[in-house]
Amino acid sequence: MTVAAREHRIAITDEALSDLRRRVIAARLLDPIDPDSGEDGASLRLVRRLADRWADGFDWRATEARLNRLPHFISRIDGLNIHYVHQRGVGPAPIPLVMTHGWPGSFVEMERILPLLTDPAAHGGHATDAFDVVVPSLPGYGLSQAPQSSGVSARTIAGMWANLMAELGYDRYGAQGGDIGAGVSLWLARQRPEALTGVHVNYIPSSFAPCIDEAVEPITSDEQAFLDRARMFAAENGAYAALHGTKPQTLAYALSDSPIGLAAWMIEKFDAWSDHDGDLDSVIPLETIITNIALYWFSGTIDASLRLYKENRFNPLAFASGEKVLVPLGVAVFPRELPMPPRSWVERVFDVQRWSTMPKGGHFAALEQPAALAEEIRAFFRPLR
Repeated sequence: MTVAAREHRIAITDEALSDLRRRVIAARLLDPIDPDSGEDGASLRLVRRLADRWADGFDWRATEARLNRLPHFISRIDGLNIHYVHQRGVGPAPIPLVMTHGWPGSFVEMERILPLLTDPAAHGGHATDAFDVVVPSLPGYGLSQAPQSSGVSARTIAGMWANLMAELGYDRYGAQGGDIGAGVSLWLARQRPEALTGVHVNYIPSSFAPCIDEAVEPITSDEQAFLDRARMFAAENGAYAALHGTKPQTLAYALSDSPIGLAAWMIEKFDAWSDHDGDLDSVIPLETIITNIALYWFSGTIDASLRLYKENRFNPLAFASGEKVLVPLGVAVFPRELPMPPRSWVERVFDVQRWSTMPKGGHFAALEQPAALAEEIRAFFRPLR
């Protein structure tokens, strides 16, 4: 069930801003063995630079005014107040596209890519490639209400997005996403194939599991190499996901009490998962990261955002023997992405019609390489219009 949309403006109170700044200034930082190293997690050098900028060089009011130039709305969908940006396309026949962010992201991930997709002619493209773009905030992430009970996974959210798109009058639409947003998009294709023109992702969720019958279709050497890489990543870098997926509430107490603790937990991932040579600012401006972290802080629902991992663990993207999803799929593989399977692994279930190896970029493709990702999305959907 949905309730008609209402326009929304971001309006953080002066009291909340003052409290945040006081907490940032009063933060007690560590004295690590090596302040420049990220081997044990977010480096002191990076966290201190973020804290200094957040306390004295970051203008939330200017950021808020800029974000409010986007068309924000809130609809009540399946019992939750869901925030989304709905930007209409400029062109002869824009097609609808729902784009979903992940963790530790927000709708801010899509700010730079939005104009490239909605008004391509103004950015070196063709008006015939225009999209009507809908960017919802995941429940409990930033401006969307947190779930009031257990059971809200990427699978559930896909159904919510289908209801949202129907409310907006879109009977047929495309979906795009990375990280958790890729999972939501693939669940949409699985659950509502009649409504999807196509799905484009820049990540394949780690929970994706085709049913393997090695007597019929043995695992290839490339597929085995991917499975080995994924296991190694989980062993060496997957503690955050294991914690989110098992006991997220314990961590949430600390992150909801300390903005610098929250920032360190998040910026470690922005730093480790993006494609840069030691200068994170060169691909994702520090102000953008602070904006994203601030949205989590002001929401007060960090526990819900972490808990989505647990819900997804109970609802993996696992397929039965012979199950196929016939919605056209496009995949953009960025070189600094988390472990990605080979095309053959994905084709065990999905109808992969475009598979592109990108020259640079990482996990946060819409932030790091918005022009390249936008062109890939245009190219994939062009024959599906």
